Amino acid sequence: MGKQLRTYGWLGLLASVLLTGCDDAPSANRHEDTCAEPLSLRVEVMSSDGAYIQGASVTATNLESNVSITGVTDDRGVTTAINETLAPSPIRVMATAGSHVTPAERVEWTCDACHCTPVPATVTLQLKD
Repeated sequence: MGKQLRTYGWLGLLASVLLTGCDDAPSANRHEDTCAEPLSLRVEVMSSDGAYIQGASVTATNLESNVSITGVTDDRGVTTAINETLAPSPIRVMATAGSHVTPAERVEWTCDACHCTPVPATVTLQLKD
């Protein structure tokens, strides 16, 4: 009988520990909210001869609200500063570096309950001489 009580006592303790893990408190093992971080458009900027341009200014403008986001390309000629906060309306994306400007590209968004994804996911802009 004493052995049975010890077994049930141990099981009760285990059950209470397991139930404690079912609350809404933060836990290192919980999945992160995938809706928290906005999705970005990858924009690459190249010179007319095909070299990637560091320090180019990339601006995306929502075609309906006229709201803009501007980013600067890194040492690989890339910026991901343009994000889904401009969605769901189409955006116009263009870049400038010094006196050189790229033609504008149009990007659409495909939206679900959590995110809006840029279509296309990557835009390559080429500066005109």
